[in-house]
Amino acid sequence: MSCYSLTQCSSHVVQGELLPKIDDNIDSVLGLAVLYQHVLSTSLNQRQQRQYVSVFTTELFVYYLHIKLLSVTKCPVVTETSSSELFQRYVKCISEMHQLFVGDILVFMLLSYSLEQDICSEPEVGKHGRFVIPRTESDTSELVELLQKSAVEHLTTYRQLEAQQFGSIGTIFTTDFETLYSYKRGDYQRCSQLSTQNVDTLLYARLPACVAIDTVFIQLLDDNIVSLTALMLIVNAKCRLHTNYCVTMQVTLSLYLMTQCQLKLRHSVTSLAQTLRYIKLAQGKMPAHRTLDHMILQLASRKITINRKHILNKFELN
Repeated sequence: MSCYSLTQCSSHVVQGELLPKIDDNIDSVLGLAVLYQHVLSTSLNQRQQRQYVSVFTTELFVYYLHIKLLSVTKCPVVTETSSSELFQRYVKCISEMHQLFVGDILVFMLLSYSLEQDICSEPEVGKHGRFVIPRTESDTSELVELLQKSAVEHLTTYRQLEAQQFGSIGTIFTTDFETLYSYKRGDYQRCSQLSTQNVDTLLYARLPACVAIDTVFIQLLDDNIVSLTALMLIVNAKCRLHTNYCVTMQVTLSLYLMTQCQLKLRHSVTSLAQTLRYIKLAQGKMPAHRTLDHMILQLASRKITINRKHILNKFELN
């Protein structure tokens, strides 16, 4: 949307940057919208026309505020009925809209999810074809941990078989899933040790193996990696049609985990500088079409640069 058209329809939109603090949903949506704008303008070189993403359609935004207001009232029966009816009108209004903003879609998805969670009392298939898991008092954390551990063990066995069969063709490191699991559990020492070994082996390897960034592995992946992947899928529709876009090299993931562990374990500036050199070397060797790898490596580089400046500034002040 151009500046002229946004000005012409200013009475029909709510500009996010002008809003006061409302709730966490709106804050999250505005943050994602700004990040989406940044990726759109810098990564895709679309600087010629600014896209207004931090805006909401006024009518839809009023529906959101009304539903949220009903959800915090103290009359459960009236609230549930009113919220349900109002939400149906909200859905109908969205379906009749000729143009939706990014903010409209994100707010709708967050609200839809929160309402399903609040009113759900037993397992059922939701309207969007996914299972809605009810809230229970039982603690399932131990079961989840056991399932994750079992999955990692089977995936590691798969890597070992893969290395036996195809090790002569390319370099396959067998501990990448174990490294991810160590990071997920907060065992940063173990993760740092494994990722460092991986980098030493893979940085100069020929035909290194890849790791699929897929919904199956979401629970093992870092939030930043998941967010980058989601943004890539939002920005470029082609990425949703080909699974090879949601794949990263083993060395890329190892360098990112190595960076994160060093930052969490407060490694020295010298150690961080060495890791940054590894990242730059990997970036130089990475093919241009591997978008996700470049994004992850750039994120790791940025994290080190910011942290290193902070440490040096603190040292100078002392």
